[in-house]
Amino acid sequence: MRSKWSCNQAPRARAINLHLRISGFAAICALLAASTARADPPPWMHSLTSAPLPAHDEKTNAVLLYSEENVNVISTDKIKINLRRAYKILRPEGREEYGTIFAHFRSPGEKINSMRAWCIPAQGKDYEVRDKEAVEGSYPKIAGSELISDLRVKLLRIPAADPGNIVGYEYEIEEQPLVLQEEWVFQHEIPVRESHYSVQLPPGWEYKAAFLNHAEIKPIQVGNQWQWVITDVKGIRVEPDMPPFGGVVGQMVVSLFPPGGAARKGFSNWSEMGVWYLNLESGRAVAAPEIQQKVALLTASSHSTFEKMNAVAKFVQDEVRYVAIELGIGGWQPHPARDIFLHRYGDCKDKATLMRAMLQEIGVNSYQVAINTERGSITQETPAHLGFNHQIIAIQLPDSMNNPSLMATIQHAKHGTLLFFDPTDELTPFGEIRGELQANYGLLITPERGELVELPKQPAATNSIRRAGKLTLDAAGNLQGEIEELRLGDRASSERWRLRTVASDSDRVKPIESLLAGSLSNYVITKAIIENLNQTSLPFGFKYSFVARSYAKDAGDMVLVRPRVLGIKARNFLETKEPRQFPIEFEGPVQDTDIFEITLPAGYEVDDLPPPVDADFSFASYHSKTEAKGNVIAYTRTFEVKELSVPVSKADELKKFYRIIASDERNTAVLKTSK
Repeated sequence: MRSKWSCNQAPRARAINLHLRISGFAAICALLAASTARADPPPWMHSLTSAPLPAHDEKTNAVLLYSEENVNVISTDKIKINLRRAYKILRPEGREEYGTIFAHFRSPGEKINSMRAWCIPAQGKDYEVRDKEAVEGSYPKIAGSELISDLRVKLLRIPAADPGNIVGYEYEIEEQPLVLQEEWVFQHEIPVRESHYSVQLPPGWEYKAAFLNHAEIKPIQVGNQWQWVITDVKGIRVEPDMPPFGGVVGQMVVSLFPPGGAARKGFSNWSEMGVWYLNLESGRAVAAPEIQQKVALLTASSHSTFEKMNAVAKFVQDEVRYVAIELGIGGWQPHPARDIFLHRYGDCKDKATLMRAMLQEIGVNSYQVAINTERGSITQETPAHLGFNHQIIAIQLPDSMNNPSLMATIQHAKHGTLLFFDPTDELTPFGEIRGELQANYGLLITPERGELVELPKQPAATNSIRRAGKLTLDAAGNLQGEIEELRLGDRASSERWRLRTVASDSDRVKPIESLLAGSLSNYVITKAIIENLNQTSLPFGFKYSFVARSYAKDAGDMVLVRPRVLGIKARNFLETKEPRQFPIEFEGPVQDTDIFEITLPAGYEVDDLPPPVDADFSFASYHSKTEAKGNVIAYTRTFEVKELSVPVSKADELKKFYRIIASDERNTAVLKTSK
């Protein structure tokens, strides 16, 4: 398999996209000066010159005319895959996306046996390039990700990949699989006219096919070969806040099983996958004497099991650096806890393994949990496959422990209260998990089996911005005053992550500038303070003062003042002509509050106020109220996200919800002079 665990320190990290459009390859592609020769493309490609195009819109960069992937299983240690594809380029942007072959593989366990590519221009002679013109190298590193990896890539630039031309290629890759499982992705962002997939097995072998995001396709069997064919597959139109691509794209997972269970490297369900991984981690989460001594030192002054757990968590979060060295089976298997402790570095599965070993020393059991940081990639209906990119732990809490700060918990039928925790995320305090992990599905790996479980959704109030401002309006219409913000949960960790390497004061206040610029046309910041930047157990805070010139607007003998001074909750991404295709996904539960008090200048009084707003939907709510209290306009509002996924059937309701918010954010209070 050409996948592995891949995690990142950043709270908003996402899995690496192995698609063709990777900016890190731009420099490599520039070095590809492929010499071309005139040659006849193979028959399978030439037959496509008169093929009708699948339905597509005018923004489509290309269409996939033909795709063929033939998997030939030689043995448990050798699989050959022959892949063919042909595209018709429709727009100039398609040249960069589909005019270069990116074949990624592991070395030395895998190799590319052959690679060829062709171009059939709309006018002129055909071109051919062979693998001697290809460039091979290591996959580019991503900041905060792997230090060393055996993932490699072979690139071959196809000449004349211009609009109107057909480009195609074929290559053979030879695998030494660590897991006997393959995937056929037959849906893409662009339309697909025809896609073929076949599996050829040795005598006595069996397979199990499971489809994701598509109805089952029955194969055609000829001897020990099975072939699936699909035609006219619609392209996936990318939408804002849609589920992850892996959670919506049509694909098939094929698990392979040799006769008699010999050299079993596969699994047909989540329980078996848990057993497979349990074998990889066996004996790894063992506390060596050095670890035992460290745990004793860390917990010497602790008065409770909770304090001991917190001390261990803080050590693994802060003192063990995130560094990934993933070679071969190391893409899945954690290093021994002793090695992780002595070197003080490891990736997500390593940090989870070390923390489990340390917790065992204080008498607390815990379990490894595999998860995908893109919620929606794995669901209850998803078949068992290597769709995870991260690992955390589930801690079995003692029956007597009842601490309100431990919020990321579920009740398990056998293991009691389980607390989920991510040792890789140094910005989320012990007892909580960040939004992308909440209401997400993970594989709980216990000594008995693997079990797909849904992680908890924390109360919305644990992820919030609480903003309060005391402001004064003068007779010239200028507004000035002080704002205090307290941020919790992801609202706090995202700012801490952004500011982790910022040194200058001018850069530290940029988020304040962005907030003010979104709501005020003319302002000056007069003071700015950051609170609790490094104290993750405390709310993160901004305190700032500003002057906004000409905030109030004259309207004849009246003056208009907007009570909602700062912050925009309305969004317009649903204001499109095209109907919504996919659910709308929120990052996590949210509960934000704003309180603004505006003291009016002498000689003015309130003539009219905006009406209160009470918009309460199943997925979110918004409440606002504007009151006059003597010479003060008091504005309060609360915005809450309750459900993390809004189905397409409720997209119009969400659009209405945002329109209500937008109207409230524009509303003004009317002032008049006192008599």
